[in-house]
Amino acid sequence: MSSVLDVVLSSAFLAAVLRVATPYLLAAIGGLVAERAGISNIALEGQMLSAACTGALVAGHSGSVAAGALGGVAVATLLGLLLAALRLELGADAIIAGIGLNLLASGGTAYAVYTLLDDKGGTSGLRSGTLPTVPLPGIDDIPVVGDVLSGQNVITWLAFLATPFVAWLFHRTRFGFHLRAVGEMPDAAASVGIAVRRVQYAGLALSGALAGLAGVFLSMGYVSFFVRDMTAGRGFIALAAVFLGGLRPWGVFLAALGFGAAEALAVQLGTLDVPPQLVSTIPYAMTLAALALYAWRRKRRGAKEVAPVSL
Repeated sequence: MSSVLDVVLSSAFLAAVLRVATPYLLAAIGGLVAERAGISNIALEGQMLSAACTGALVAGHSGSVAAGALGGVAVATLLGLLLAALRLELGADAIIAGIGLNLLASGGTAYAVYTLLDDKGGTSGLRSGTLPTVPLPGIDDIPVVGDVLSGQNVITWLAFLATPFVAWLFHRTRFGFHLRAVGEMPDAAASVGIAVRRVQYAGLALSGALAGLAGVFLSMGYVSFFVRDMTAGRGFIALAAVFLGGLRPWGVFLAALGFGAAEALAVQLGTLDVPPQLVSTIPYAMTLAALALYAWRRKRRGAKEVAPVSL
């Protein structure tokens, strides 16, 4: 027990939490934007995977990590627009369309890597590079704080800025008001002149871009290569964080940070004398527990709303 506490209370663990939580934060905030637009983005997993693969391939062949990052975000944004088109233009069910895009991304990335590199596993033989880290002068020498904050990847900082940005977008901009109105009551929004479909397209594009940043981080910030299906369910866990956070930016932020902490704990416990089977279940067990908590809270809230009033 003492060894576990030593791991949890160490600055290395806290730094790992920020690093591991990065893709969860970006994907969850992206999922929140889509939910607020009235369309569930089940394709977060596929968008992250496509962005991770595209980023590594473009960066490796062009020699520019910036080009790789932009390419990855662009592909994920296009998938967001494709999901919107399938739902809004063809009337497809958003859940089924999202699952289809996830399957397309899984098979498509494997095929692209094999076609371009003749490798079925990933891009480990391609030098794609990593995105830069951000040193914080003046903070490096501060005990614990310097070890935790300084030297984090640039996308990690973008992930932590995404939450206040989206909160500001929702509550301080015209687009944010239109987005929330469209997601809650599209007919009423259309009756006052809001272009419902245009707002939903924009919301799904922004959702895809945020998920793309999460995917780029996995292949160009977390490591420097792409591995087949490297997202490993992070997109679905991020979607759980959206609902656990009550569809509010800061609630989603805390939920995603909690999932990141669970995965970081699993990684750290893997170095101790703990059964690996138990360690590997921690992030998924926490996801199930979080969804059960969300369902219980929702059921309890509904029971209070329909409770008879005693006279």
